[in-house]
Amino acid sequence: MIKIKSFVFSPFSENTYIVWDEESRETAIIDPGTLENYEVEELTNFVRHNNLQVKYLINTHCHLDHIFGNSKIKQIYNPKFYAPELDIPLLQNATKQGSQFGIKFDDSPLPDEYISEELYLSLGIGGFTFLFTPGHTPGEYCIYFKEEKFCITGDVLFLESIGRTDLWGGDYERLIESIKTKLFTLPDETIIYPGHGETSTIGYEKKFNPFLK
Repeated sequence: MIKIKSFVFSPFSENTYIVWDEESRETAIIDPGTLENYEVEELTNFVRHNNLQVKYLINTHCHLDHIFGNSKIKQIYNPKFYAPELDIPLLQNATKQGSQFGIKFDDSPLPDEYISEELYLSLGIGGFTFLFTPGHTPGEYCIYFKEEKFCITGDVLFLESIGRTDLWGGDYERLIESIKTKLFTLPDETIIYPGHGETSTIGYEKKFNPFLK
């Protein structure tokens, strides 16, 4: 059985996710927003106390608040690191962007492999796939756990909201298209775990999201 745990980190209140297979303990850390040392400690303590084996590090997209912890996670666990190819300019310029906010953090390594919709990653006997959902950034992907009926939506779709499109590479029309053609085709009962804020479901967002009526 696949389990998921969320943490809220950094001044951006970013949702960091740990997803693992209960039997094998194989684990993915998704969008590590661990900016401060105590946040890194909170995350690593959870991994240690639950005897998790970190297999993957994944960025849904490469805005700075979702990659603060990339360097430390890679150093500590040496997982295979996946990120969107089209977001590499964001990854490479994140520390410069951070300096504009007075935020310092370690440069992220480059990914070991790029995400694609053809990519399937296993956790124990289960696994997950990726949905290409650009608009908030040029390369963002959502992460879909079909059997478990949940989707990690990064900054694409939130509870009664959507991702910003006024940042570099943002495209409002493309974001709306991504949501309607990739996320709203998922079963209504699919739980969404967004990059900020509370969980929701696909069915709820179809009915009540004011940007998508």
